[in-house]
Amino acid sequence: MEQILLGAITSQVIGKSQHGFTKGKLCLTKLIAFYDKVTCSLDVERGVNIVYLDFFKAFCTVPRSLLIEKLVLYGLDKWSLDHLWMMGSSVPW
Repeated sequence: MEQILLGAITSQVIGKSQHGFTKGKLCLTKLIAFYDKVTCSLDVERGVNIVYLDFFKAFCTVPRSLLIEKLVLYGLDKWSLDHLWMMGSSVPW
């Protein structure tokens, strides 16, 4: 079950550039990749704008129903959605 959900979610939701909270990738590796892109742009005298967003505890504060709605939009099947909803009723996200 976990592998089915993981495959469905990661194939459509998590981009290849996602590093934090992804198995085998660290926030540090994303920072290094980001630093490399910025320095390459600056080397060829391109302007660079940087915006940092902090999603501190975002998954703990977003209503479960909203997360489920997003999974519906990404095409997760009804059985998996029902299982996630039931799992969430006894275990906090």
